Amino acid sequence: MGRLDSSASQSYVRAWFRKAEVALFAWILASLCMPSALGAQQADPWTPIRFLEGAWRGTSEGEPGKGAVERSYTFVLKQRFIHEKNVSTYPAQGNKPSEVHEHWSFFSHDRKRDVLVLRQFHQEGFVNEFVMTKSASTPTRLVFESETLENLGRWRARETYEVISNDEFIETFEIGAPGKPLHVYSKNHFKRVTRGD
Repeated sequence: MGRLDSSASQSYVRAWFRKAEVALFAWILASLCMPSALGAQQADPWTPIRFLEGAWRGTSEGEPGKGAVERSYTFVLKQRFIHEKNVSTYPAQGNKPSEVHEHWSFFSHDRKRDVLVLRQFHQEGFVNEFVMTKSASTPTRLVFESETLENLGRWRARETYEVISNDEFIETFEIGAPGKPLHVYSKNHFKRVTRGD
């Protein structure tokens, strides 16, 4: 009788351990899968600048003078880039003749560095490449520091977006000659005209 009880007890223990192993395996599997599922939900690299999508109108002031600005941001090429189109118009002011400045920009996500990159193409032939500085940025203040300024040598530049709301922001462009500190070149104050599609 004792031997039968012992066999039954051993069978019970083996069955319990089998169930525990299955439960442990299921828990480990769920733990491995869950971060990737959460990551997929949180992996939108465009979150800081997604509000930009749409059309904007604003005012500009700075070294070029005071003017008006029209701008749009559109997702292009299978949502992999944000394309910015900008036209700034400056009426004649004092000794300065009237001027129309146009540039295009593209935002991209550098997956290897996990940063947003901004590339600007100006009608004067300047190509500016900036990277978003996470340590200096907040949800309401986005800072992009220059990495390269094509056709400008060793100059430096910074673009800062002060997000007032989803329908209003201020863009400050700073530039500095080699060995000189950055200074404000222009400041644009935008209000939304239409939202993106």
